[in-house]
Amino acid sequence: MSFQFTAIDHVQLAAPKDCEEEARKFFVELLGMEEIEKPAELKKNGGIWVTAGNVQLHIGVESDFKPAKKAHPALCVSSLSALQKHLEFHQIPFQNDDKIPGVARCFIYDPFGNRIELIDENK
Repeated sequence: MSFQFTAIDHVQLAAPKDCEEEARKFFVELLGMEEIEKPAELKKNGGIWVTAGNVQLHIGVESDFKPAKKAHPALCVSSLSALQKHLEFHQIPFQNDDKIPGVARCFIYDPFGNRIELIDENK
């Protein structure tokens, strides 16, 4: 082939109407991501965009929203144990998973019920 995929530009997560404040509290205030400006033409659709390192998530409004319980982004983190302590402090439940040998990971859910996988990049 004369082309190849080189990266994921972003992952879109769906959320219900009027989700912006709750999305900011979770992704920006709790997880420490930075909100980035949406293009003017897309602002009218609602939602927010956030970034951290090479990760970009777009939280988009879906009129007949249903949370993604199986499909999910998998985000690498520099210290899973430090993040888990942070989650515990803020009373955010997480579920450790050891089904992949040699991979330290857990799952959390955003405020809208979407599953997010967190993987320790060092293991």
